Amino acid sequence: MFTGIVEEVGKVTKVQRVEGGCRLDIEAALVLDDTRTGDSVCVDGVCLTVEEIDDRRFVCFASTETLEITTLGTVQSGRKINLERALTFGGRMGGHLVSGHVETLGTVQAVDRKGEAISLVVGFPSEFNPFAVRKSSVAVDGISLTISGCEKNRFEVAIIPETFEKTTLRLKRQGDSVNLEPDLILKYVRSAVESITGAESGSGLTLEKLIKSGFAAD
Repeated sequence: MFTGIVEEVGKVTKVQRVEGGCRLDIEAALVLDDTRTGDSVCVDGVCLTVEEIDDRRFVCFASTETLEITTLGTVQSGRKINLERALTFGGRMGGHLVSGHVETLGTVQAVDRKGEAISLVVGFPSEFNPFAVRKSSVAVDGISLTISGCEKNRFEVAIIPETFEKTTLRLKRQGDSVNLEPDLILKYVRSAVESITGAESGSGLTLEKLIKSGFAAD
């Protein structure tokens, strides 16, 4: 589990394609501290397990499934990536709960900067529409952000200068792909409501069904 508060930007130094996936060598500094083999690290929003580690880099494996549904499928040596160590319970929770299980890929439609104000517009497939809720959280390449506005198949997030400069967001250009993970609580609540009411993906979900299932009062 992670918070979506990126600790540092690392660099992929080696990509080894193997049967069933690929192995990544990632150069880092801060996230190596107190990290051991078997620990989880959030890599551009993807939860990966450390297989090897030394004082300058760690190695992790990404399966074929992970490569197919995330931006790691096109990763090359030299690419900069967002890194975060797993959450330590009892510490500060600066962002929101992030599992590192990417739901879908989004596409950067615009990056606008006016003085200190920065906004990012991201387009996404229609199946992500139920999770694009104004004021809810979303992880973009593992970065915890708040949706400031949304419409069908796109949302906008406001970014503070600190986040912009200390993550890979400063490198994003129109047309770039990004990993998207919806708010974890929203995802599970929606799944529970759909399961109990029998409404799939919100289809046929009515106030009557919510009352009957105990989610709303008459």
